[in-house]
Amino acid sequence: MQENHLNHSIVVEQRKNISVSGVESVAAFSEVKITLVLQGGERLYVAGSNLKITGFSKTNGTFTAEGAVTGVSYGGKSFAARIFR
Repeated sequence: MQENHLNHSIVVEQRKNISVSGVESVAAFSEVKITLVLQGGERLYVAGSNLKITGFSKTNGTFTAEGAVTGVSYGGKSFAARIFR
């Protein structure tokens, strides 16, 4: 079964700023971890320190944050997205 993933992009500038497109919502955030839900239900985790959200537009699907970015990783779809396919 092939899944249709929507496009998104991630730009990390000098490990201090991050910009992400194709974002549906911000699921959770703290100074050390931000969890984003991408269009299509996949999750994106941003790890670091002193992280601060500087912008989010649900209409445009854009997200920006600043701080010391130490890692970016993908996770699976949320529990609700897996149940209601």
